[in-house]
Amino acid sequence: MAAGGLSRSERKAVERVRRLREEQQRERLRQVSRILRKAAAERSAEEGRLLAESEDLVTELQGRSRRREGLKRRQEEVCDDPEELRRKVRELASAVRSAKYLVVYTGAGISTAASIPDYRGPNGVWTLLQKGRSVSAADLSEAEPTLTHMSIMHLHEQKLVQHVVSQNCDGLHLRSGLPRTAISELHGNMYIEVCTSCIPNREYVRVFDVTERTALHRHQTGRTCHKCGAQLRDTIVHFGERGTLGQPLNWEAATEAASKADTILCLGSSLKVLKKYPRLWCMTKPPSRRPKLYIVNLQWTPKDDWAALKLHGKCDDVMRLLMGELGLEIPLYNRWQDPIFSMATPLRAGEEGSHSRKSLCRNREEAPSEDQSAPLSSAAILGGWFGRGCAKRAKRKKVAQ
Repeated sequence: MAAGGLSRSERKAVERVRRLREEQQRERLRQVSRILRKAAAERSAEEGRLLAESEDLVTELQGRSRRREGLKRRQEEVCDDPEELRRKVRELASAVRSAKYLVVYTGAGISTAASIPDYRGPNGVWTLLQKGRSVSAADLSEAEPTLTHMSIMHLHEQKLVQHVVSQNCDGLHLRSGLPRTAISELHGNMYIEVCTSCIPNREYVRVFDVTERTALHRHQTGRTCHKCGAQLRDTIVHFGERGTLGQPLNWEAATEAASKADTILCLGSSLKVLKKYPRLWCMTKPPSRRPKLYIVNLQWTPKDDWAALKLHGKCDDVMRLLMGELGLEIPLYNRWQDPIFSMATPLRAGEEGSHSRKSLCRNREEAPSEDQSAPLSSAAILGGWFGRGCAKRAKRKKVAQ
């Protein structure tokens, strides 16, 4: 037996046990190390994920802020200073004189001078609705064609304007004396109802707003066709609807005019709806052959970058300067000469109570002067072309027509 009381084989056994224990300890340490490294990696990944999420959130918030600022800037009204506006009008007058085929696109901004609210302006219908505020509409029977309407009519008479494409439903282009063939009222006319059962469609021009009982996806006016007895419908195209009537929408003439145009003048339109009609912008033509675009609007429009000239001014102010540059007088509107009275179809016996909207009358100018200057009366919007159909993105239950 060796010194120390252990034989060689026993010492070897003890040594093996010691090495085994050391290996087990090292393995445990390696396992602990792997667990710690995994935990550290997971913690780092979580920290990275949280960091990435926070960066994404910051980016999204910054994007929202930029979009809000951009939207705010787009909704802001900008006016050119008087001298700048006169300079731009001189350039516009030169373009009007040299145009071979000038088409005018008009929006709600040309009727605000008649106390008819626009849609996207600071006090526009959609702007107020989106802010949760109530909206009132003027008594449209008291509205009259504005200086801009009368100027456009006279420019057509002088063969300086070949066609007018309007988004307005107020009928003021028609009442200014502009011929029916020269107007495309893409969103309808509040004074016209039609029978779609008659071929071709039978038209009834009235001297009152026919849309009292109508709204989005609900177009029957409550009167019937004098010939076939079918229900009459309005001509209004609300937001989200597709216009299919031949008249007064007159899409065929609008498309033909756009194809011939070498110059387009946009007055008082945000162009946010018109931009969705590529045939009005000759998009099939190469850019060099598309019409030159001139825009008159106080706010940003999606076509500003395409415009040869953008004039920041009120339509009446711009048209007054333009007509002066062209050496043309602006005709005054005269109710006695309003063509709607000669076009109108009178109600039949028993139909007198089919509407409660105020009718147009020819003798307005005989009223006392204080009545003529009185502001238009207002009432809460309940329906019709200026009512339920105007709220963008509002979900409506579709009703059979």
